[in-house]
Amino acid sequence: MTCIGRLDILAKRKLALFCSRQCPGSLIIKAQDLAHELRRSGVTVAGGFQSPVEKECLTVLLRGPAPVILCPARSIDKIAIRPEWRTSLHQGRLLLLSAFPANLRRPTAQLAAQRNRLVAALADLVLIVHAAASSKTFDLCRELCPGGKLVYTFDDPANADLLSLGAAPLMAADIPGVLTGPG
Repeated sequence: MTCIGRLDILAKRKLALFCSRQCPGSLIIKAQDLAHELRRSGVTVAGGFQSPVEKECLTVLLRGPAPVILCPARSIDKIAIRPEWRTSLHQGRLLLLSAFPANLRRPTAQLAAQRNRLVAALADLVLIVHAAASSKTFDLCRELCPGGKLVYTFDDPANADLLSLGAAPLMAADIPGVLTGPG
């Protein structure tokens, strides 16, 4: 494992955030509302922040005081620190974390799947905003639900498949309360 940033962020209660590249508009709005609420609540959010919805959530989260764990699907050796990350890194609120060796410098679908398993393993709770039925994100939910990991998704008809796998329905307003509970 390699990291850039403060490792003590790992000691906090963490929410892993995932979303398929394709996401219905109703869920994009719920994800944006959620990101604003998480930013205000101080909840630590972890993810790869690779899909469009995840990227937008990262942008919102980095504007607030909440810690963020960013796990690229590649090595972080010689990674260019983006300008929008710098302030959070300097303030000790952003941790870049990678399990990939220095020679893996380009993200691939296989590395993203491995990264997503790492993020889920690090987290206390997992929120899947949306997972298209044939997506890698759906496959991740299929792996996590029977394993005892707390997996949530928005209660929306577009997430019926996730709910049938065993993901618990969760409204955006409920997440900070769940995250601050025991555990």
